[in-house]
Amino acid sequence: MVHHPGFVSRLILPLATWGGTGYLPVAPGTWATVATLPLWWLLTYLGPLGYALAWTGLLVVAVVVAGPAQSLLGRVDHSAIVIDEAVGLLVALAGVPLRWPWILTGVLLFRVLDIVKPWPANWFNRGTTGLDVVMDDVVAGVMARVVLGLLMIVFGRYGSS
Repeated sequence: MVHHPGFVSRLILPLATWGGTGYLPVAPGTWATVATLPLWWLLTYLGPLGYALAWTGLLVVAVVVAGPAQSLLGRVDHSAIVIDEAVGLLVALAGVPLRWPWILTGVLLFRVLDIVKPWPANWFNRGTTGLDVVMDDVVAGVMARVVLGLLMIVFGRYGSS
């Protein structure tokens, strides 16, 4: 198979930029996070195993495309690469009930932790490989999910709708 740079970029960049949301001029990571919510909603209907399998597939795709996307965009961890936000949000909202207070809290926690990148998320923030680009968001998602889980225990899992 012959690899033509135009053909490769037509496959990689739409995925890495999460359908182009990464090109939005203000807060592309936040837009990508919001754009992931319909996918999250659909995945909730797959049950825990289906959700985990779909997430794992997206994680693999994200790691595979993030590295070449950096080369195509000409910068390490380019701000247009936002598939990692999708992967991270899906961790942050895994198992969260379909209740707006919890969804919004999960989104907010994820975005804050992804932006601030406290340890251990910042350990992955080197951005030199596709794995680095994605894993800091996965760790931020795990941290957000832990905090959200604690809030759900304290305030009641189902909250108000």
